[in-house]
Amino acid sequence: MTMNFDEMTMATIWNEIDRKLNGEPGPIEGMNTSYSFDLSGEDGGMYGLKLLDSKAEIVTGDPGEVDCALKMGVKDFKKLLAGNLNSTAAFMMGKLKVKGNIGLALKLESLLKQYTF
Repeated sequence: MTMNFDEMTMATIWNEIDRKLNGEPGPIEGMNTSYSFDLSGEDGGMYGLKLLDSKAEIVTGDPGEVDCALKMGVKDFKKLLAGNLNSTAAFMMGKLKVKGNIGLALKLESLLKQYTF
């Protein structure tokens, strides 16, 4: 069953990301990377996702130094999680800004597609 992200707060969504990634660590096995998400719009804010030793850690607020920093709107982030937004197209249209390793941004999309949210 997929979730209706439009009705969920960002805090609830990040709790669900934490639960899914740590409950099914297979896709994040062997990853050692960190992301920051600067989400604008209603209920936006700064979040971090650190992947290390088959564990995911969610950071609320500025996560500090990261390998890949993503900046996008809350609505687009929800579409990305739901699999309704292609990160390459979003980047080309200016809906997604990336600092750091752009390859990690692309890897994040394929990683998220391995989970059902």
